[in-house]
Amino acid sequence: MRAVVLTKFGKADQAFEIQEREIPKPKDHEICVKAEAFGLNFADVMARQGLYNDCPPLPAIIGYEVVGRVHEVGKDVVDFKVGQRVVSLTRFGGYAEYAVADTRATVLISEDMDYCLATAIATQYSTAYYCACYTTQLHKGDHVLIHAAAGGVGTALVQLAKNSGCIVYGTASSEKKLDYLRGLGVDHPINYMTSDFEEYIIRKSGKNCIDVAFDSVGGRSVKKTRRLLSEGTGRIICYGAAVRSGKRKGILGDLKLVFGFGFIPTVELLLKSQGVTGVNMLQVADNRPEALKFCMQEVSQLVINGKLKPTVGGVFSINELAKAHDFLGNRHSIGKVAVYWD
Repeated sequence: MRAVVLTKFGKADQAFEIQEREIPKPKDHEICVKAEAFGLNFADVMARQGLYNDCPPLPAIIGYEVVGRVHEVGKDVVDFKVGQRVVSLTRFGGYAEYAVADTRATVLISEDMDYCLATAIATQYSTAYYCACYTTQLHKGDHVLIHAAAGGVGTALVQLAKNSGCIVYGTASSEKKLDYLRGLGVDHPINYMTSDFEEYIIRKSGKNCIDVAFDSVGGRSVKKTRRLLSEGTGRIICYGAAVRSGKRKGILGDLKLVFGFGFIPTVELLLKSQGVTGVNMLQVADNRPEALKFCMQEVSQLVINGKLKPTVGGVFSINELAKAHDFLGNRHSIGKVAVYWD
């Protein structure tokens, strides 16, 4: 089989090689999927830059999700059959024509579901559902702040928040993305390149108005967001550190990121009845696979019922992988980016 191998950290057009590899064998509780396509996530960009701690040692096949057909099943598998069309979350290994996945990280999809929409279910929409519906609960009238709201997870969070009747503040990096957010129903689109989101929200709605915030940026963004939290209900769900992307790897950059988050005193959280939750979906998949399965099944049904609508942000062939990485890494994308095998 062909596989895209990350051979060194660095620029997208120099970091990957297409190599021939053996088709992986599924373990007892796994399936092997013949992939039509795989999705890109910002963690892929971080891994390629050498900034993702969970990335396997190089050379490595990265990638978190594949769409395709079941090629082989492990001996304990009863829920899936060869030939069925599925989307699976992979524990890396997704950048290949064949990939193995845990059955608890796999759901059936219809024959006519667009593969790019399907890739959004596995990581981005399941991450959003886990953050917004599993770790917390949104209520009608809540003021919700979503950072990087035009991305894949951000789009899903906006849709989940609007479905719950929330008032949504969404940050993005361009006027084009702000128009996109308005189309999603975001009440307060904020261009963080030209406006300070903290000052904007205070000016519009006053201090301590945010009930729930979703932050994939990290660093100082979290510190500033904490100052906006309401007392009694305020909580932040942190699920990324995109601010680290593009920075030089090293202890100084790591320390800058850590200090950017700021010191979060437990006593203050207790007195103000506030909360900060961290989400790492690989850890969820490893330690609570039943939670991941639940989220993927719920998201799949919401997409089928039209209550969640993933946005196709970009589709690239396997020979355009470097272009796809740059498109995502340079924050040009809106919605989900997928790569197909040809």
